[in-house]
This record gives sequence, structure tokens and C-alpha cells, in this order.
Amino acid sequence: MSKLKVRSTLREANQVWSDVTPLTFTEVSHGRADIIIDFTRYWHGDSLPFDGPGGILAHAFFPRTHREGDIHFDYDETWTVGNSIGTNLLQVAAHEFGHVLGLQHSLVPGAVMSPFYSFAYPLALSEDDRRGIQYLYGQRLTPEPRPTQSRPSKPRPTHPHITETNEILTSMPDTCHTDFDAVSMIRGELFFFRSGYVWRIRDGHLQMGYPALASRHWPGIPDNVDATFEDESGNIWFFQGESYWVFDAGRRITGPDPVQRLGLPVSHIQAALLRSDDHAHRVYFFKSGSYWHFSPRENRVDAPHPRHMQDWRGVPANVDGAFQDRQGYIHFLSGRQYWKFDPVNRAVLPGYPRGIGMDFFGCAPSNY
Repeated sequence: MSKLKVRSTLREANQVWSDVTPLTFTEVSHGRADIIIDFTRYWHGDSLPFDGPGGILAHAFFPRTHREGDIHFDYDETWTVGNSIGTNLLQVAAHEFGHVLGLQHSLVPGAVMSPFYSFAYPLALSEDDRRGIQYLYGQRLTPEPRPTQSRPSKPRPTHPHITETNEILTSMPDTCHTDFDAVSMIRGELFFFRSGYVWRIRDGHLQMGYPALASRHWPGIPDNVDATFEDESGNIWFFQGESYWVFDAGRRITGPDPVQRLGLPVSHIQAALLRSDDHAHRVYFFKSGSYWHFSPRENRVDAPHPRHMQDWRGVPANVDGAFQDRQGYIHFLSGRQYWKFDPVNRAVLPGYPRGIGMDFFGCAPSNY
């Protein structure tokens, strides 16, 4: 696409919102701007790297965050306008403008603010989109045409002061073909996390209505969680990049705070584990073949120098998640497989690794 076409498309994306609110948008070439747009690739300075063609298309930062008003598009996408070949820039841009204006993701299928990209032409706001933006900014003073809609939904909650960024993805993760971002045992139930979604398993069964948006449980949780655990006091910790959040049930009690406050010499930890036995509760952080012991009461790791994964005999160096089951065994996830570790004998059980999807979600063995 030419620069001229990109600029005209971005203006049209702004108009989607200004048509139904008192907002006005003016392009400026110098001085201060409330919204700054960039097309970039992979690591680009905000701890939220892009992933090449497909996957994450763009992300934006909410009001009242450290990068409020910034919108980043993945340069490696094939951007088009008005056709299903490639990725429709108008649709993605309208979605990201919604975020910088303060809108969270919508649960309504086909909404502009849906977290998953699905080509739609011509582009039109759903009633949920309209009600959400007008809840924040009010209605346009002059009448605008009202589209034919099904029964209107209630305005969804908006929390522009909590979450820093939101991303739009090409599709909902496929349970049987997903590398999960994190896993944790929370309130006796098992939660798997991926791209803003959560899978909830109780007594060995995936619960009805899942996967669901993780923000249903924890408003303000980042879309891509690196690691999570529930401490012995029942607080739930989430880690992403250089930051962490702590929740008491669904209520955020701290965060985002820098992980350096915990004494960690690294960021982007890959897994967190609460290990309990008859004598004590221990928390471990894992990254790149190393691990640290952490005390939630002291709010510090016991030493900045890591220990080595060889202590966990048979477990791969790089893990994506970890949890302890009710029998005391520790499960380590890496890719689409998991390793079951016996903490008494300090070794992986025979017959592992096994497929996560097959054992936890009933997927066919052919998927592995």
C-alpha cells in the first residue's frame, strides 16, 4: 500500500468513531499528537514483540498508561483495504483506535472490538461498539443513521486505567494445536492461558463456556501472560515482560510493578510454580534453563544468582508453565507437551513427555 492510501485509510478508521461521538480527529505533522502510529517489526521497544506474518496484527496502549495513545502495526503483515486477501488495515486500525480511546475487547461476535480478526466489509460498528464508545464520550450532537441491529446489549465495563495494551489476533487459539503461555492451579482448579484467553478445568473436565476471555476473571490482566501462580494467601500473581500484577480474586491489589522490585535480575520469566508439602510452601521462577526461589512474604527472591534446571532431572531447560497437582506431582509444560515430575525421587516419571491436548482436553493423539 502507498503511504497516501495508508493515511486515508487511517482517517477513515478514525471516522468510524467520530461519526457516533463528539470526537474530532486532526492529522498533524509536527508538534504534540494524542495518537502516534507506527508500523514496526518484532522487538520494537515496548516489551511486546510482533511475530511476523499472521498471529498478532497490532496493539495499542490505553489512556492513562505510560505509552497512552501509541498504536503499533506489524509491518510484516500483508495490509490491504476492502478485500479478504491479506489483512484489512481499515478494520484493524478501527479496532486499535477503539483501544486508545479507552475501549476494552467486546464479547459480541463480529464487533469491531472483538479480540479476533475476521474480515468484514463494509465496516460497521456493532451496537455493543456504539454503546461502549458513547458510554465514554457521549453521543454525536447531530443525528447519525442508525444501523439495523439485533437486540442491543448492555454497555460493557470499560477500565481504561487498568490494562496497558490490547492486541488483535488472527483467530481464537485452537485448543488442540496451542502452545500455552502459562498454567496455574487457582482455587483448586486448573487454568491454562493463551493470548488473552483462559481454559478452566475442574475435576479433570473442561468447563462449559471455555475458553473465555481471561479478563472476565481478572479485569486488567495483560493479554499475553508469561507466568502465573496463586500464593499461599490466595493472591494470584501474573507476569508479563518486565511487569507483574497481583490480584485478590478478581480485584487488582497491585500492579503493574517492575519485576526488579522482586530482586529478579531478568524479565520475561517463562514459568512460575507454587510447590507445597507438609512443611512449607515454595515459589519458583523459571527462565532459560535457570530458576530462582521466591518468597511472597518477603516479596524477594532469596538470591539474584540463579540455580540450574539440572536440579529438576529430566525436565527440559525451557518451560512454558508449571503447576503442582493434588497428588503432589509437578507438571512442566513446554510447547504442546508436558513432563510429570516426582518431587520425592526428584525425577520425571517414566512415559513422559505426553501431549497436553490429549491428556487435559481429550484431543486425538494424531494432533501430536
